[in-house]
Amino acid sequence: MTSLIVGRHWRAMLWVAAGVVALGFLITLEIAARRYGEPGPITNQVQALILAPKPGPLYGGLGLMMVVLTWRQRLIAAGAAIGIDAVLLLVRWAAGAEMTDGYSLGTGALWVMLGSAVIAVTRRTGRERVLLLKGVGLGLLLVAARKTGDTWLLITAKSRPMVLDQYVAMADHALGNPSWLVGRIVKATDPFSGHLLQLVYGQLAVAAVVVAFYQLRDVAVERRFPRHHLVRTFLVIGLLGPGIYMLFPVVGPVFAYGPGASGTGGVQWAAANLWPHTSLPISTPAPMTYDGITPRNCMPSLHTAWAVAIFIHSRRAPRLLRFAGTFWLIATLTATLGFGYHYGVDLIAGVVFALTIEAALRSLDRGWDRAGIQLVVHGATVFAALLVSYRYLPVEMARHPEVFGPLLILVMTSVIYGYVRTTKRWEPAVGPTRQPEPQPEPV
Repeated sequence: MTSLIVGRHWRAMLWVAAGVVALGFLITLEIAARRYGEPGPITNQVQALILAPKPGPLYGGLGLMMVVLTWRQRLIAAGAAIGIDAVLLLVRWAAGAEMTDGYSLGTGALWVMLGSAVIAVTRRTGRERVLLLKGVGLGLLLVAARKTGDTWLLITAKSRPMVLDQYVAMADHALGNPSWLVGRIVKATDPFSGHLLQLVYGQLAVAAVVVAFYQLRDVAVERRFPRHHLVRTFLVIGLLGPGIYMLFPVVGPVFAYGPGASGTGGVQWAAANLWPHTSLPISTPAPMTYDGITPRNCMPSLHTAWAVAIFIHSRRAPRLLRFAGTFWLIATLTATLGFGYHYGVDLIAGVVFALTIEAALRSLDRGWDRAGIQLVVHGATVFAALLVSYRYLPVEMARHPEVFGPLLILVMTSVIYGYVRTTKRWEPAVGPTRQPEPQPEPV
């Protein structure tokens, strides 16, 4: 009994420490954003309580929170959120607010999540209170992650005037410049391919919520969360990824070697207007200046990392969801290259990044063992080696693609193989059911 109490005490202390660190991180981002004349994640979240929020996963957060509720409570929560949004929409329309893409629904979802937190503190006790607070925290974390990510991207654009696209573009010769190839294919098959891929690329959070909701479908019945689920991996990827952006700022081929995503503003900053129709010549790379607006969010490709996470976590789902996870991964990889948002080497780094984080989180849950430590160390080493090679060996990689191309694929495959082999060992062994021995008949 004493050990159980001590364990709960330390677990509570760990949650408090994590909350303090998260709050400090948000305050730091708020201060940094204010220095650049923009509101930070805290300000944006507070404004969303009254003003029309910017597009974001507010209803996705509400959906995740509702995994702890009964079906009756879910209907009440969803109805309240939709009703609040409907009233606010009429008020904004009556006040003459301009209804543009900058205005979005979601204030009602945010109010319902905060109201649920109040109910948990004032009307629930014991495990029911903890479960409801965990649900609210999960939903708000998804929302806060989006706001934090937007601030991170702003900081990368403002604080990193020099970008390393020329280095990454040279390294991409080792893979045959796949962004140029896929970009031409997408343009040749427009508008069908463009609309489909843009839908997949822009709704990645929706796919994540669907898979996460399936994984958490039994929380309301079992009254506890599973030890590991997709949302955790998503949040850690989103938290650590922008830190790599600061170390390795890259804007992407459509900006560095093309007209920019809008088709107008990127040419004046581009090293050349080559993407996707003209092959990139081999030359000595150098850091180049870029604008203070475009995020430096290419290295690694977090869209690839998130799509890999969705693929992994959908493997135990029904066939339809497994098919959707596979489709989302393939379509996301195609979109990142075909729209010129990423180089091929970004995708390789994104795959290694995702698998390393997933392995670390699973090892943390089940207890660190030798296999888990080796897998995480191997993934981290490969990821660091990739970044170093992109920065300091790009010309050699471009001149010897027959060597470095297969080598890049090989090191990525080694991480994939290590992850699959190690996680299979972690799965509980299922042996044949032992048949009861026949009992002798009584004489």
